[in-house]
Amino acid sequence: MDSSEKVVAVIMVGGPTKGTRFRPLSFNTPKPLFPLAGQPMVHHPISACKRIPNLAQIYLIGFHEEREFALYVSSISNELKLPVRYLKEDKPHGSAGGLYYFRDIIMEDSPSHIFLLNCDVCCSFPLPSMLDAHIKYGGMGTMLVIKVSAESANQFGELVADPDTHELLHYTEKPETFVSDLINCGVYIFTPDIFNAIEDVSTNREGRANLRRLSSFEALQSATRILPKDFVRLDQDILSPLAGKKKLYTYETNDFWEQIKTPGLSLKCSELYLAQFRYTSSHLLASGDGEKNAKIVGDVYIHPSAKVHPSAKIGPNVSISANVRVGAGVRLIGCIILDDVEIKENAVVINSIVGWKSSLGRWSRADGDYNAKLGITILGEAVTVEDEVVVINSIVLPHKILNVSVQDEIIL
Repeated sequence: MDSSEKVVAVIMVGGPTKGTRFRPLSFNTPKPLFPLAGQPMVHHPISACKRIPNLAQIYLIGFHEEREFALYVSSISNELKLPVRYLKEDKPHGSAGGLYYFRDIIMEDSPSHIFLLNCDVCCSFPLPSMLDAHIKYGGMGTMLVIKVSAESANQFGELVADPDTHELLHYTEKPETFVSDLINCGVYIFTPDIFNAIEDVSTNREGRANLRRLSSFEALQSATRILPKDFVRLDQDILSPLAGKKKLYTYETNDFWEQIKTPGLSLKCSELYLAQFRYTSSHLLASGDGEKNAKIVGDVYIHPSAKVHPSAKIGPNVSISANVRVGAGVRLIGCIILDDVEIKENAVVINSIVGWKSSLGRWSRADGDYNAKLGITILGEAVTVEDEVVVINSIVLPHKILNVSVQDEIIL
């Protein structure tokens, strides 16, 4: 790649109507800012973008309020010494429509390539090698793909690629019958020609609408099917129609990949990122032998402002946020502990997320099971679990006080 050529990255962060499956955690903070492995969800793709050669700018596109992202965008720009900018859509435009809506801003630096990433994807983001492959293919776009089990493939976009040229031959979103065990990872790189492809979709849709001469009944029937011309979906409107036309290619990863749809999956993704820190950011991982510091087992992140008693035992897969206080004899396994939580003496937290400003009493227990009906245990903001109370496989909404034990319940 020529050193004079510039690259920009766009990360789609969605909006408040998108994070509903992430409740009660998304009541407090926009889903993209929810911490995984001690860093906001969106931080992981942003820091991966830092490795892209000739990167000029990172744009976050969504329809959250700008004030919700202002502080984070400012701090991450300073930390990475790289301009990061939040662009707020006036309404949802779809994954491709949002890109097109801000095309003039995105093209300000005249980039030769545009990365497009989804914020709720957890993977190793092999962006530099993906860029090399994309330039070699010479197409308009390249998408990151991965092989999954045949049973789970239909939850995602399935595709068929040429095994030799890696050209995308066929693409279908969440098919009813099995097509392929290769799925779309939600990470792409395009040339600026993508804007012409999106414009063609809008123009064709507008043309069809103008040609339609329907009776009022037919118009009513089709009204629910006609999308606004500025709402363009990347998968159904761009990838499917352009497959097999020598414009789109695939780059397969054999590393980890997960989509962060629910709080349970966020805990799993926190574990994946903590494991990745061993190779990318080992300075973020805690250590301790149980003498001067708490005993640390496996991959653990502890915020510098947190206070953990030396007799506590932490890990594996634990993330402890700012101003957390962990008492004597506490045992933490597979959990995310959010800001300003207090966990008192001899409490146990396993497979759980403990919300901001919550408190767990002495000898209390929060325990979850990924395979249970409600999955892991989630305590919303400012939940108090009193001494010796046990919470198993339950979801507790914010500002509740639990003085009796619960199992498999949603506490409203």
